[in-house]
Amino acid sequence: MADRYNVPDLEPGQIHQAEETIHRSRFIVTLARVSTPDEAKAFIESVRERYSDATHNCWAYVAGEPGSTAQVGASDDGEPKGTAGRPMLTVLLHCGVGEIAAVVTRYFGGILLGTGGLVRAYQGSVKLGLETLPLRERVPSQVIRITLEHRFVNIALRAFEDAHARIRDKFFDMDVTFELEVPNATADALISNLTEKTAANLLIEREEKNSNP
Repeated sequence: MADRYNVPDLEPGQIHQAEETIHRSRFIVTLARVSTPDEAKAFIESVRERYSDATHNCWAYVAGEPGSTAQVGASDDGEPKGTAGRPMLTVLLHCGVGEIAAVVTRYFGGILLGTGGLVRAYQGSVKLGLETLPLRERVPSQVIRITLEHRFVNIALRAFEDAHARIRDKFFDMDVTFELEVPNATADALISNLTEKTAANLLIEREEKNSNP
């Protein structure tokens, strides 16, 4: 498995879109970063809910490194078999970007495109979205969960920024818990920094993996 490759520069829940009209049919491509099939399915469902009145919501995803078929999926969502999901997946597998999912929403405009036209339309929509998709390099990283008192939150946020850590989730209760993805190269320094600045008043759960930045 490659340690470094490009992924969408999108935070959890963030999307990137592009749109075009082909023979009166409106095509909207929605792209997101996903690192597991479950994340991909949740993203796809969110788009389906958003465009529940659309004629079709076709999709494809590559939840691993670029070109890997270990965690992929695709659906024509009612379009003729092989005219949408598989062509979209082909584009994703050859675009040089990993951990990516795409949903192409179609509002039918009354003009049939034919099977060849559909393949070109769905592939073209994904390519259109990729043209402006922001990217960043994925680096070997690990998941760290840090729980601390509310009074240390600002200190923690500065430490996260210094360590180039990405906040995947946060939970506010009596204390605050941050779930982070931290580059392996800065993880030890982050833990030492926070341990010192909080006088060890924190809980650290560390799950090492070569994962998302």
